[in-house]
Amino acid sequence: MAQDLSLHGIHVPLVTPFDPAGDVAAGALEALAHQVLDEGATGIVALGTTGEAAALDEAERDVVTGVCARVCRERGAMLTVGAGGSGTRAAGEALGRLARWPGVGAALVTPPPFVRPGAAGVLAHFARLAEVSPVPLLVYHVPYRTGQPLDAAALRALGELPGVAGMKYAGGGVGEEAVTLLGDPPDGFAVLAGDDLYVSALLALGAKGGILASAHLATARYAELAAAWRDGDVPRARALGHGLTRLSAALFAEPNPAVVKGVLHARGRIPTPDVRLPLLPAGAAAVSTALERLAEAEQAPIPRPARREAPPVGGSQTTGEMPESGR
Repeated sequence: MAQDLSLHGIHVPLVTPFDPAGDVAAGALEALAHQVLDEGATGIVALGTTGEAAALDEAERDVVTGVCARVCRERGAMLTVGAGGSGTRAAGEALGRLARWPGVGAALVTPPPFVRPGAAGVLAHFARLAEVSPVPLLVYHVPYRTGQPLDAAALRALGELPGVAGMKYAGGGVGEEAVTLLGDPPDGFAVLAGDDLYVSALLALGAKGGILASAHLATARYAELAAAWRDGDVPRARALGHGLTRLSAALFAEPNPAVVKGVLHARGRIPTPDVRLPLLPAGAAAVSTALERLAEAEQAPIPRPARREAPPVGGSQTTGEMPESGR
């Protein structure tokens, strides 16, 4: 299921740009979607935390979903849409609305925030949602937002549910749960890194890709990073990872997506840097620092991809071994 859904590579959770009147800037959103796909993103995510979904009304959420669905349909790209809620019934209703857009590939759903039903309750919640959802589910494990920690056994149990295709893992670091889950994931279950600072480490451990707000910027470099770890090109992956980590740290210096929007506006890609309350626009110093880190990431020399020499004809693939006939 994960492979069919393109749950690999880099997916960009798009910001929702606003025009000077405070309305959704649909044209800018469409341009952003095309730009990140042009630069190598596998897919986009609409109505995630980065998209300020909680600050949009229903009509605005429909505009965002419609724009993203149209772009992904035109480009043959993966579209994931944020949905869910604190109550299982309300979350199921939110998921049901996604049937209006046939191009939606998956729904990004958190465990019920603030409710803290425990691991058994979270499992029952997702089991019910998987039964009623018109699209596969991508669990958004983000305990520092939901208040619901889950150990590796609970995460694996979620991954074994029919209808659950993968997980955005944003555990706040690389701890025992991440190592255990990535060491033995359920069959057909894709783990995508969700903490921008730790994407390189999680890719090294076996994550299939990432859902990264930072990848609005230097998208091609993030796509290269995922490809380098996939191909086992460790020197290239490390060089890319260190530079992009510095960029991500700058972009998350203030609450997301304030700095990302500030940089996108400074680069002329969205009409305003505005966010909606309770968020506040990023300070000038934070935007300036992020622009510096972005320029460094874009200009940094990166080792060339490693060359893989073909084994000699008739010989073993193990360096130094002779063919059987020569022993």
